[in-house]
Amino acid sequence: MKKYLVIIALSITSGGVGAYLFHQLSPAPEQTYDYTKTPTEQNATFANYQSSADGVLNTDFVAASAASTPCVVYITTMANASSGNWTDWFFNGGTQNTAGSGSGIIFSKDGYIVTNNHVIESADKIEVMHNRKSYTAKLVGLDPSTDLAVLKIDGANLPAIKVGNSTAVKVGEWVLAVGNPFNLTSTVTAGIVSAKGRNINLLSSQFPIESFIQTDAAINPGNSGGALVNLKGELIGVNTAIYSRTGSYTGYGFAVPVDIVKKVVTDLIQYGIVQKAFTGIDVAEVNSALAEKHQLQGLNGVVITSIQSDGSSATAGLKVDDVILKINDIDITSKSMYDEALSYYSPGDKLKITYKRDTRLLETTLQLTNKEGTTSILKNTIYTSELLGADMEPLSKVERDKMNLKSGVVLGNVHNGLIRRLGLQKGFIITGINNQPIHTPKEIEDILSQIKGRVIIEGYNSNGGRTVYSYYF
Repeated sequence: MKKYLVIIALSITSGGVGAYLFHQLSPAPEQTYDYTKTPTEQNATFANYQSSADGVLNTDFVAASAASTPCVVYITTMANASSGNWTDWFFNGGTQNTAGSGSGIIFSKDGYIVTNNHVIESADKIEVMHNRKSYTAKLVGLDPSTDLAVLKIDGANLPAIKVGNSTAVKVGEWVLAVGNPFNLTSTVTAGIVSAKGRNINLLSSQFPIESFIQTDAAINPGNSGGALVNLKGELIGVNTAIYSRTGSYTGYGFAVPVDIVKKVVTDLIQYGIVQKAFTGIDVAEVNSALAEKHQLQGLNGVVITSIQSDGSSATAGLKVDDVILKINDIDITSKSMYDEALSYYSPGDKLKITYKRDTRLLETTLQLTNKEGTTSILKNTIYTSELLGADMEPLSKVERDKMNLKSGVVLGNVHNGLIRRLGLQKGFIITGINNQPIHTPKEIEDILSQIKGRVIIEGYNSNGGRTVYSYYF
């Protein structure tokens, strides 16, 4: 009898040990998408799920994909481009159609769509494809300084994306990139947030705002304007660029943070242009010498390199070489963070600035202004000349003061027409024609449409270099 009791005890012990080992060595139970639950319920399931064995967050992205993919559209563009140079104007030079494509995000149920400026700039026709249906899109407005644009299509009850908060995004967080790379519609890739506040010197506008979210989720040509979303399927950024020497994905992509996007989209819908706020100063990163001079701990902050004599910062008492450390009690760690922080505000808003002058920690309050030095709402001043084939805009006060100019007109998007045939590029500032100062776009159109003989156009290229062009009409 004793012999049998020993055998039974050994069997129970072996079975218990085996069950324990099986539990420890078996993989975590598989999480599958439950189509009986709403996306919100399923998102909560995935967000809160952890493997009981190792505590690692499940990386099943089905719910986030299901929530965000219907909100991303496919955009195609068509532009008429000149097939020759400016001399073709005299010889009936031909044109050719140039096609492009990219992605967009449905921002509202009634058809407002956000995309990249570079996806639609210079386009004569914009088509939006969603759920196998084609829409002709109207351009609402664009902002080259953030590489964003807003389109409008005629639609109702469209699946608008849920908008998140990019300020709360953390480095190492899982994200999805949703778009149409290589014309492959509704493509989803996964990765993590690799960094925040990246400045890659991508934008060539006069006042660029670069504070990109960097991700290793694969982003390729055609993804531009698509969505970067978190595990809840919430929009946290608009995919804009890749770091590549080949033109295809090689490791890192960059997205405009959604907190910047919200301000830009709201302004473009309400006013047609972004109500950009200015402080009246230029800033640069803090280096070791400045940190030692001001007795800073680390290299946080931005240093003032120039200041407008009649700008809001001068009025607030700021000076060249002051180091700005905080804006409204938010630590400023870099120039890109400084630019991003300002992008949330509008002309007329007041900011508390914490700064260091030599070794003294000081505070002041300044009122932000618009590019004309006032606090009023600005209207869209872009003039489109069908005759010349270009968008043009008078140089703002901020730009005139910065370049020490009394007047000038800057070229925007260049379409098919005389401006393109003359070889003038986007960003070129025309200050004079045949020694006559230029103040408005209409002056350029009137002069070039009537002039005969020799024409001398004076101005500055996008790099700030003075340039003179000579033609004979």
